[in-house]
Amino acid sequence: MLQTEKRAAFSLALVYSLRMLGLFMVLPVFSLHANDYTGATPLLTGLAIGIYGLTQGLFQLPFGFLSDRFGRKTVIVCGLLIFCLGSIVAAEAESITQVILGRALQGLGAIAAAVMALAADLTREEVRIRIMAIIGMSIGASFMISMVIGPVIAAGYGLRILFWMTAGLALLGVLVILFITPRPPKQGFHRDAQLSVKDIGSVISDPELLKLGFGVGMLHLVLAATFVVFPLVLLEKLAVAEAQHWQTYLPVFVLSIALLLPLVIVAEKFRKARGVFLFAIAMLVVAEFGLAWSASYPASFIMLVLFFGAFNFLEAMLPASVTRVAPAGMKGTAMGLFSSAQFLGAFCGGLLGGLLLSGGDYASVFAWLGGLLCLWFLLALTMKAPKYLKSKIISLEDLSPQEVERFVERATATEGVREVSVYEVDRVAYLKVDKTFDEKDLQALLAS
Repeated sequence: MLQTEKRAAFSLALVYSLRMLGLFMVLPVFSLHANDYTGATPLLTGLAIGIYGLTQGLFQLPFGFLSDRFGRKTVIVCGLLIFCLGSIVAAEAESITQVILGRALQGLGAIAAAVMALAADLTREEVRIRIMAIIGMSIGASFMISMVIGPVIAAGYGLRILFWMTAGLALLGVLVILFITPRPPKQGFHRDAQLSVKDIGSVISDPELLKLGFGVGMLHLVLAATFVVFPLVLLEKLAVAEAQHWQTYLPVFVLSIALLLPLVIVAEKFRKARGVFLFAIAMLVVAEFGLAWSASYPASFIMLVLFFGAFNFLEAMLPASVTRVAPAGMKGTAMGLFSSAQFLGAFCGGLLGGLLLSGGDYASVFAWLGGLLCLWFLLALTMKAPKYLKSKIISLEDLSPQEVERFVERATATEGVREVSVYEVDRVAYLKVDKTFDEKDLQALLAS
């Protein structure tokens, strides 16, 4: 990567992770402090946990379109300031409805699409996938860190300090965007990173993409609903003090990563992705029913390791599957809709967790979630085995229309190239290639 691209990758990953760190820190502790607010009920507690997903899911795409019109940095800074405002509202809240309003404002500052578009503006086509992967890894890291430090800070200083910290992290993100993130030399449309309205119909008419969208929605529904209840189980049923909750979450994440590695190896190296995908969903089913029936700390600990081992694998595999299934030139649209499904799943999960907790005990919530996961498993059985294809993005800016036509003809005939899509307006070719593809053939083709 060029120096500018490294700076872009680092700064945008930092901005994204700072924002998500603030959102995630509340997840393992909010249920424990909900009764500090007037009017709190289990249903409203779940709504407060998940409401950010509704506004985030609904507004991230409009924010992406606004960034096309008013500039990426302007929209990202505005989104972070709205996020900061929502954090302050939640920090100063006295009632649960005020917390819900603050969390909704947090989600309203939806910068995901604008960040991805800015990343595309700042990078060449050949390294863009690497940049997106760096941003994705930063999100995963922020989730794990927040689950460990959130309980420590909340136990020592209360929930309000977490919201104030979140506001401060948002302002830090503004400084990063203004003073560290490079300014793009030009702003363009990138089909691999942005949503195209014209392509929405093609994406939502693809059964495999719809199943993947349903899957990520279900995954985050279960995550949000589980953490409406599990912190209460840890405190009340298993008698673990809030200040010691991190001592559960930290080893759980370490062991879940150790569990993740063999799943990835079997799925990718041995080309058993479909089988491992089904196995991971089955692990979630076992984990939820296990949490429903567990009466001891060791049993609950093991179920949580299974849960996060499966969750981490599916969180990585689902978006990778979207890029494999989506047509070469529609990846940005497919990923945009996929991301919205993820956030809406978190909203439904918070709401469902609160609703189930209102009408039953802790065990019944986990049992219901296990039943829902069984439905996902049955749907997953109907999915096709993934094709092991990689995406390539080639700039055609220096080629004449006649040369572009010849490029398409010869690229289509090149060994290992399975799909070629060219958009004259973008002056970019989107290729899908298999393992027999040789990069040298493509360089020779361009040179000729």
